[in-house]
Amino acid sequence: MASENSFDIVSDFDHQELVNAVDQAQRDIQTRFDLKDTKTSLALSKTELVIETDTEMTLVSVRDILETKALRRKLSLKIFSYGTAQDVTGSRVRQVITLQKGINSDLAKKIAKQIRDQFPKIQPRIQGETLRVVSKSRDDLQAVIAFMREHEGEVEVPLQFTNFR
Repeated sequence: MASENSFDIVSDFDHQELVNAVDQAQRDIQTRFDLKDTKTSLALSKTELVIETDTEMTLVSVRDILETKALRRKLSLKIFSYGTAQDVTGSRVRQVITLQKGINSDLAKKIAKQIRDQFPKIQPRIQGETLRVVSKSRDDLQAVIAFMREHEGEVEVPLQFTNFR
């Protein structure tokens, strides 16, 4: 048996579920009476989602539909980083939504410091966009997971716990 146990803290989302949520939102927008003739478009790429519609009011409605569909697909709303709404040609409004994936170095340092302060025997290690947490005791690691779930509201990205060994 290994002398050290570990798990990884990552921030990721299922891209296919997001594709399905956007597809459902587009179908919903095309059938809703108040949004039918707004020529609203949703363009999804690997790193961002672009909404283009007629007015600010329809933009709010489209965002609401998108968030509802994402929640039904068990996607966290923290993956959406909303940019400012911009006026484009022909009195149309565009908003770019950046998709957040991975833990940046500043956030990883903050999480590592929280873990070290709360659990002195545990060693958090930053490895790119993931944070590996190592300890000799599995119970300590489970306590860290419980602690992070309690304080998940303080973190601006969704966290998952993987590779528990």
